Amino acid sequence: MILIIDFGSQVSHLIARRIRQLGVYSELVHWTEPVESIKSMMPEGIILSGGPRSVYEKDAPTISPGVLKLGIPVLGICYGHQLVAHLTGSRVVSSSKEYGREMMSIKKPSQLLKGMKRKEQVWMSHGDSVTELKPGFELLASTPDCKVAAYANEPAKIFGVQFHPEVQHTLNGIRILDNFLRICKAKRNYSAKGIGTRLAEEAKSRIGSMGVIMAVSGGVDSLVAATIIRKATRNIHLVFVDNGLLRKNEAEQVRKTFHELEFENFHFIDASELFLKRLKGVVEPEQKRKVIGHTFIDVFERKAAELKKRHGDIEFLGQGTIYPDRIESAQPSKTASLIKTHHNVGGLPEKMKLKTVEPLRDLYKDEVRALGRSMGISEELLERHPFPGPGLAIRVIGEVTNEKLKILREADFIFIEQLKKHGFYKKTWQALAALLPVKAVGVMGDERTYSYIIALRAVTSSDAMTADWAKLPYTLLERASSDIVKNVKGVNRVLYDITQKPPATIEYE
Repeated sequence: MILIIDFGSQVSHLIARRIRQLGVYSELVHWTEPVESIKSMMPEGIILSGGPRSVYEKDAPTISPGVLKLGIPVLGICYGHQLVAHLTGSRVVSSSKEYGREMMSIKKPSQLLKGMKRKEQVWMSHGDSVTELKPGFELLASTPDCKVAAYANEPAKIFGVQFHPEVQHTLNGIRILDNFLRICKAKRNYSAKGIGTRLAEEAKSRIGSMGVIMAVSGGVDSLVAATIIRKATRNIHLVFVDNGLLRKNEAEQVRKTFHELEFENFHFIDASELFLKRLKGVVEPEQKRKVIGHTFIDVFERKAAELKKRHGDIEFLGQGTIYPDRIESAQPSKTASLIKTHHNVGGLPEKMKLKTVEPLRDLYKDEVRALGRSMGISEELLERHPFPGPGLAIRVIGEVTNEKLKILREADFIFIEQLKKHGFYKKTWQALAALLPVKAVGVMGDERTYSYIIALRAVTSSDAMTADWAKLPYTLLERASSDIVKNVKGVNRVLYDITQKPPATIEYE
């Protein structure tokens, strides 16, 4: 087992997931975990994650120096790299920032960097640097702006890398983690095989004979979660709320999906007018999410009360929450930075006096899809792109109106259809259109126009924690742009977003 000590990085769980991919079980613990507790877990290796703080700050997150004296191999990543250096007497200072792809030059052969090329692309995200190493520690690699990009104390089996080997933009990062597992002599005996049965059994153990009510969207997460819970109990009531912020034909498609999957208790609510009424005049992104979340709770709560009155045994709220939802909406540790509020997290269970059951809460999207396949859910349903809970409201930048939703709904539909026609829908993690809150001058039919701008965005990713912009063919983009401008009244200009995550997010608000 590899123990990951979490210092609040937004991608800490990616480390755990990469380690599991390599066949070794991994767990995360908070940085306040006592050294005695860490020792009792008998890890074969310890990884210190990144984090948003500086090691020299007052009250900065730290570990007991005793962790480094347990005789267990240690790998520090980013903040963890700096913390190990700081605790062992090396110098860490504020420096020029490195953010994004960098080319790293390997200066010395090592167990950690075995099999790497002389120059490697790595992903940096830091504003502090290790500048001087204490005797006993050797410099392994540098970048143009970071002298100590990697170091090692080989006899003590202590290593540090300033970059993030866990993210896909460090091209050979998985090899570095694999090398560390070899250093640890870790047992490769972890497998996710049979996880569906285990999750269903855990849900059954929690639910017992009680009933479950669950909101569904038709997306992959809620679909797979509902299927798991149904394996635990047939006493599950699904509620679909049409908030008026859905994609074209979405509501009817969801009805059809759950009917074909033979879910017995499916309840449809059209609350589109209520949502639009409450969103009137709201422009700030977080406020939009809160309005949508609160309205959803009001609508869902009324239906839940009705069902509980009719079926007195409903005591649980099922949710399709997956790990990226939680890490971006609820701080995964005391030191993590909040990115955005997520509509599935917080408020609802307490208000309704329901206990939660979240079978997918520790899984990533690709793992959820793999789980769905093992349960016989069709590829067509599993390969649907993620769609946010607040829907098109966070893709209409500024105030949400019916007119803007109609424009965006059509533009989004055209873009997705072109991706499918050109064979790029399955090659992208997520694709979307967004309506910008500005208008531009154009000429259509020899007449001057003053219309909205649509931004198209398509990204590639394996888990949504990081993402790169999709290199779509010019012919596809040209066809999508032409069809949108020709067929969507109110639009005269189309842009393509080529920003990575980070620094951007996949969605616009």
